[in-house]
Amino acid sequence: MPATLIIGGKSSVVAYSELIAARIVNSVKPDSITIEFVEDKKAAAASLNGETDDVLSKIVSANADVFPEGVTGSEEWVKLAVSELVIKNFQKLATSLDKLDAHLNLRTFINGGLSYSIADIACWGALRSNGMVGSIIKNKVNVNVSRWYTLFESNPIFGEANEFLTKSLQELKKASSAGKKKETHKANFEIDLPDAKMGEVVTRFPPEPSGYLHIGHAKAAILNQYFADAYKGKLIIRFDDTNPSKEKVEFQESILEDLALLGIKGDRITHSSDYFQEMYDYCIQLIKEGKAYCDDTPVDKMREERMDGIASARRNRSVEENLKIFTEEMQNGTEEGLQNCVRAKIDYEALNKTLRDPVIYRCNLNPHHRTGTAWKMYPTYDFCVPIVDSLEGVTHALRTIEYRDRNAQYEWMLNAMNLRKVHIWDFARVNFVRTLLSKRKLQWMVDKELVSNWDDPRFPTVRGVRRRGMTIEGLRNFVISQGPSRNVINLEWNLIWAFNKKVIDPVAPRLTCVINPIKIHLSGADAPETPRVEMKPKHPKNPAVGEKRVIFSKDIVIDKDDADVIEEGEEITLMNWGNAIIDKKNADGSIDATLHLEGDFKKTKHKITWLAETEDVTKVDLVDFDHLITKDKLEEDESFENFLTPNTEFHTDAIADVNVKDMKVGDIIQFERKGYYRLDALPKDGKPYIFFTIPDGKAVNKYGAKK
Repeated sequence: MPATLIIGGKSSVVAYSELIAARIVNSVKPDSITIEFVEDKKAAAASLNGETDDVLSKIVSANADVFPEGVTGSEEWVKLAVSELVIKNFQKLATSLDKLDAHLNLRTFINGGLSYSIADIACWGALRSNGMVGSIIKNKVNVNVSRWYTLFESNPIFGEANEFLTKSLQELKKASSAGKKKETHKANFEIDLPDAKMGEVVTRFPPEPSGYLHIGHAKAAILNQYFADAYKGKLIIRFDDTNPSKEKVEFQESILEDLALLGIKGDRITHSSDYFQEMYDYCIQLIKEGKAYCDDTPVDKMREERMDGIASARRNRSVEENLKIFTEEMQNGTEEGLQNCVRAKIDYEALNKTLRDPVIYRCNLNPHHRTGTAWKMYPTYDFCVPIVDSLEGVTHALRTIEYRDRNAQYEWMLNAMNLRKVHIWDFARVNFVRTLLSKRKLQWMVDKELVSNWDDPRFPTVRGVRRRGMTIEGLRNFVISQGPSRNVINLEWNLIWAFNKKVIDPVAPRLTCVINPIKIHLSGADAPETPRVEMKPKHPKNPAVGEKRVIFSKDIVIDKDDADVIEEGEEITLMNWGNAIIDKKNADGSIDATLHLEGDFKKTKHKITWLAETEDVTKVDLVDFDHLITKDKLEEDESFENFLTPNTEFHTDAIADVNVKDMKVGDIIQFERKGYYRLDALPKDGKPYIFFTIPDGKAVNKYGAKK
């Protein structure tokens, strides 16, 4: 499977070195590296298979047959290239060029010898990306550098790199203008899963049924499905139900419903609880082999001992004593059993603290939602997952990068029980600013009634963002754009909403609403004596959306904000009707105006939305939301309860046009000049139609701090 190099064509420092190295590889081994370009100025200068660090070194190390010398001996010059030869300060650049010039005095290539090395590629590429260098080379300010630079420029792989980049960006632009999507957010999925064979890959998505699916889960589910499909393999949806204190059938059913909405259907649906007997047997095996022991050390003391690398006083209990406690006391949930847990005997002094004799079984007397009271003790996640992954035939376990320290523990479990090997691939979790993804913390907010429920539009759950107006297509497109990268970043919410806007904008009907209505009385030959209704397109650019009723009348209303800024004698444009001249602004706030439909709308300063003042106007409540948390990113020692936003829900009374009455809950529209909205509730108990604002991916205050 070829590697993929993505070059940021609009980067402040274009990655010519990486581009040239890839072209060299392809000249020797055709199509080994797929080269792609993006125009996004915020994109990384270069990424190889999703990785953005030391890309040049990664290309070299992965192609030792092309670059047998590797980077050895070139480190100093590679460092000089990326830190000094790209700077735009002439005085500092001149010093670095003098150093290079002196070094090249008696050398054809930087590292000597009869051929170029990575040092030449790095330095030449850095200079090619620096706009100040062209005239320096041309004027031969540094004779040796100019000679060396020109030598490489005559090599098509080097000299034509810029032309290749330019043409590629032009083609990208051309494709975009032809209605094709620019791939500025294209993620690389060619991650070369180890030992992956077509038709044999098995992935799994293992949610715990202790809460509703959130965006982080959605990413994991979509990525697991993606790789199962890519290798024509299978996806297992497995409920990790080993903690009866938190799990409910309600959560399990909601997760399956949300996965179905995301278009994810597993080839199998299983439960960790299906394997309780097998895990029990494996724990006995570990105890018999002296690889696990029962421990009744108090929790706080055990935590301190693990932190300090101190062996438990119970670590050397006999096999017989451990078996008795596990199979009799713990299994029956006796008082002694409740005081004990089972710990794997790995290495209590290990630098990786996850290996310091982790707990693998503990008692819990709460009835399990599937097995009832059959079991009084349950395996922990770290013990359960490797066993069930292996037993179910999982070949590749994709999981978020915060589990990376636990990978060694995962492998120890497999080896200790002689289970089939499972490959692990870590990917970055989705983190959003001012957002909690912890199910425990989200449950706390539900319990404290800070939100209505798990589908609250302020929640990052799949149901929450859908209620806010996120489409399934928008959510999937966002996840795919992120890909399986390992780069951990804190994303702004406007990124995901920008993907959503691309989905809803072409199909959202355009309706009208007015806030704080001010009356305008229209006169003139074109002013209707009585209200009349005309059928107009719901979407100016998409006739397929259908038609709407528009009422024209000599008495209309406009937003007070608009009324405040227009002036007497000014000509304004009434959107989707024509121009009008403001005759008088009356003391009671009303306005007199004369229709001037032959007026030129291109010359007016104010284009204003309006509604006919008739009984057909409909009361609506426009609801906007702020983040639940006031700080972008909470540190580990900070409690989220101290950073709760005092007021997160904002209501605006308005009136809307008659077409609102044809809408169903869940319909998405755009109120012109107001933004996108989703209808959340029909009128009931004296309340009007309730619309939730849908952020458009641009205005921060649409999903952020209010002014």
